[in-house]
Amino acid sequence: MSGVWVFDKKGVAHLIANPTRESFEQREPTSQSGTATAPGARPRALVYLPANHVIKSYEELEQRLSELGWTRYHNPHGSGLLQFHRSDDSADLISLPTSFANLKPLHMYDIVVKNRSFFEVRLTSSS
Repeated sequence: MSGVWVFDKKGVAHLIANPTRESFEQREPTSQSGTATAPGARPRALVYLPANHVIKSYEELEQRLSELGWTRYHNPHGSGLLQFHRSDDSADLISLPTSFANLKPLHMYDIVVKNRSFFEVRLTSSS
């Protein structure tokens, strides 16, 4: 793992693989719809391939996942996660943060791996 480890205000370390000067500058969070990204990282979007549509909310994602046979898992213990499972006979589980704004590429790739023909992660244009 090459790069630079940076600690945020909460004391959590993050690896910045290709650091730039802008990576270390303190900036206000942008109001982009989509996902949280590490400083200096290129933002990504989850795309539903059959419609070539960028997923912009959990409502849209839940609709697409339900069309593919996923159902929302209601955890009685309140784990603080939004979870989806395929069926009671399947071990497949998708766990997401409760806020769509905190959806990270890691979560997007988890969705893609479990639904290869239907989702893709793409770099968003920075304009």
